[in-house]
Amino acid sequence: MLARYGAEVPRYTSYPTAPHFGEGAGAPLFAELCASLDPVSSVSVYLHVPFCDRLCWFCGCHTKQTRRYDPVAAYVGTLTREIAAFRRRLGFSPRLGALHLGGGSPSFLAADDMRRLAEALRAAFDVCPDAEISVEIDPSDVTPAAVAGLRALEMTRASIGVQDFDPVVQAAINRPQSFEVTRDVIAMLRSSGLVSINIDVLYGLPLQTPGRLDATVEKVVALQPERVALFGYAHVPHVKKHQAMIRTEDLPGRNARLSDAERASRAFVRAGYEAIGIDHFALHADPLAKAARSGRLRRNFQGYTADPCETLIGFGASAISRFAGGYVQNTVPTGLYRDRVEAGEPAAARGYRLTGDDLIRGHIIERLMCDFGLDLDDLARRFGAAAEPYAREALRLAATDPDGLVRVSGRRFAIRPEARSLARVVASWFDAHLRSGEARYSQAV
Repeated sequence: MLARYGAEVPRYTSYPTAPHFGEGAGAPLFAELCASLDPVSSVSVYLHVPFCDRLCWFCGCHTKQTRRYDPVAAYVGTLTREIAAFRRRLGFSPRLGALHLGGGSPSFLAADDMRRLAEALRAAFDVCPDAEISVEIDPSDVTPAAVAGLRALEMTRASIGVQDFDPVVQAAINRPQSFEVTRDVIAMLRSSGLVSINIDVLYGLPLQTPGRLDATVEKVVALQPERVALFGYAHVPHVKKHQAMIRTEDLPGRNARLSDAERASRAFVRAGYEAIGIDHFALHADPLAKAARSGRLRRNFQGYTADPCETLIGFGASAISRFAGGYVQNTVPTGLYRDRVEAGEPAAARGYRLTGDDLIRGHIIERLMCDFGLDLDDLARRFGAAAEPYAREALRLAATDPDGLVRVSGRRFAIRPEARSLARVVASWFDAHLRSGEARYSQAV
């Protein structure tokens, strides 16, 4: 089954996925979609900071290494101007319900630049008192001054990349980071009032043995994060050239990847975490766990989320915005991004207008990724008579499923518990765009 289903499929943080966005369609579509925004509804905001002071070989993000801070400070200035221009074009201040800073390493920003971003956001948005504000953090960047900048941003959650604590694995991915440094940074953040911690762990890394991964999981549990994300390393050197620094022969095979993922998952559950979707874990009282239990779990470009906002506004080079009617992505090269913003032009470069078919398929895929199942009656309530062909499609897929990955009970189409590691594969059955174009994705397991 692994040989049959271990092919490349999307992670489904959007539908359609970004490779299907159209070139040159971004700016006019962005203006049209912004004009349709409701001043009353809350929006989410994503800020992309594409800089690191070191280049980790496993990284699949749009980022670049820099040893000089001048380009970073200049980029922050461009970000603030893009945010201000968005507010002017919109004509009102949207309610901000959630904010996420990703990268790169946003924690690389100087405290004064973090304050500049906070001021720009408060000038452009009506920040909700209960807004969740999360920042991706590299512990090697965090100093008391950096914590002061995070406090100015009023951060409520820190997402800390660990990947693996074993020195051999860290050397193989160019990511030195001791347990002690990570522990001390978490203590510093919590003592400053920033109490919610997410930790990212990777399986499928080079030279990562079961024992090494087990030891990492044990240390992560000892840090008592509120959430854990257990991702499979995506080896795509055809997309990210620096990943060629990782030797293919040092990577585990499909069977080992699946075994490692399942063993680590069991360890987190034994430690008191609830399994969320295909790769997240959360303590019982965490909002993510509550959302999963109540059927309100969502999935966006940051992965699983309890954020209910339908609209996501992306700022920065390569950032993607999501609207009810479509997707828009900013230009990727930081130089071109800067030139467009400085010229007073929208940074949007690529876009995709959602069709009725996309909306229904996107809902089906999101529910399969979040709930491992689909209520066909709920589908009909949401989409009316238009849902019936998709319900028939689901029933046909279940009837012709050669390996019993799914089952139908009454009007519920569900992935069997023992097949949940293949949820991305089942979701891909409903993807009408998957076979079009030349996009390549990561392994399904």
